[in-house]
Amino acid sequence: MNKRIQLFEESLTLLKSMVSIPSFSREESGTAALIVQFFDNKGIKSYRKGNNVWAYNKYYDAQKPTILLNSHHDTVKPNTGYLKDPYSADIVEGKLFGLGSNDAGGCLVSLIAVFLHFYDNKNLKYNFCLAASAEEEVSGSNGIESIISELGSLDFAIVGEPTLMDLAISEKGLMVLDCTAHGQAGHAAREEGENALYKAIEDINWFKSYQFDRVSKKLGPIKMSVTMIQCGAQHNVVPATCDFVVDVRTTDAYSNEETLNIIKNSVQSEIKARSTRLSSSSIPENHPLVLSGLSLGKKTYGSPTMSDQALLRIPSVKMGPGFSGRSHMADEFIYVDEIKNGIDEYIAILEKIL
Repeated sequence: MNKRIQLFEESLTLLKSMVSIPSFSREESGTAALIVQFFDNKGIKSYRKGNNVWAYNKYYDAQKPTILLNSHHDTVKPNTGYLKDPYSADIVEGKLFGLGSNDAGGCLVSLIAVFLHFYDNKNLKYNFCLAASAEEEVSGSNGIESIISELGSLDFAIVGEPTLMDLAISEKGLMVLDCTAHGQAGHAAREEGENALYKAIEDINWFKSYQFDRVSKKLGPIKMSVTMIQCGAQHNVVPATCDFVVDVRTTDAYSNEETLNIIKNSVQSEIKARSTRLSSSSIPENHPLVLSGLSLGKKTYGSPTMSDQALLRIPSVKMGPGFSGRSHMADEFIYVDEIKNGIDEYIAILEKIL
């Protein structure tokens, strides 16, 4: 059998097995074990920490730079709109249905196929590290972040997410802010107290209208959205505090820490960031991997959605088979041909730099 066809058929079989095993974020032990067993059957040594699994090419050379091939095997929970069994992995009219098939099982099995394609090549310019990560959907601390220090030196990454195989060369980061406006309680019928709700409204209007001076060429402006508010205990008491939550999508124009400092210096509310670890990410437009993709007719763009790129501190590109619009939808699916073409296109892009 042609090696490329065999890789595709093995990838399809692996994806069907993955879909059939529930693998919600933080509950991915079943699919982690499946991936380990897959490598064992190939005679390839793999490593596992928590529910993360990784492996290296046969002729790994510490003197060479290393490419990280990464995608995730956790899923969200199926929404109530499912009409099909989310774990059936049925193929109907060229579509493989099932939870996680598009986001991001198809990407992961395609990257595993690419890893296998180059696995026993002695003359590569780069090493390969294949990492199947957990907890991506919740940006969990026991996902890719927990193994980065164990993977060795990494030079750049391909992060598998459904992009129709175009190249997302930048991606917005995320900060979630817990904000508290402070006032003083008093009786609503008298001129007493200092209304924290009114103070919060002033700050909320600032979040709504403020424009940061620097705008990313790839990602546009930073986007801030007030998404939750909680205030008051009874109708006749002026509230002493008002709590609200802000979703901040950051760009490469400012670090998360810089963005946070600007916000703190501009509003009167107390601001606490739940985390600053989910940073904007990018890869230079003249990077060899990007130029290789462009030479094959691929498009580049800046992505508003977040992936494990946010936890990598190396240049990275997000690309993979499937379409982002199908992620988390009811009766999720990926076209079988998207996987086949994805394997071929990943290989073609990498061959130009290897």
